[in-house]
Amino acid sequence: MTSTVLLQAAGNQLTGMVIPMVLIMIVFYFFMIRPQVKKAKDHKKLVEELKIGDKIVTTAGIHGKIVGSNDTTFLIEVEGGTKIRFDKTAISLDATKAAAPKA
Repeated sequence: MTSTVLLQAAGNQLTGMVIPMVLIMIVFYFFMIRPQVKKAKDHKKLVEELKIGDKIVTTAGIHGKIVGSNDTTFLIEVEGGTKIRFDKTAISLDATKAAAPKA
């Protein structure tokens, strides 16, 4: 009889600990992990859609126009004809699309 009561108490205590942990993990997934994955997908799509001639803004805030590209970098022309090579991950905004009127 005593062992049955102890097992029930242990089971209730375990259930009382597991359910909140599962809920915390679910909340963590929906508020932290899922938005980051979506943001990464959106950035990858943005970079894949860029082409030569598009105006962009880098994460450093540099505005320029794409004049060349390879697998991992873009060659950006900034004011005065200066050309700078940037990693594709450093692109934050497609200014061509941002400036276009929305239909």
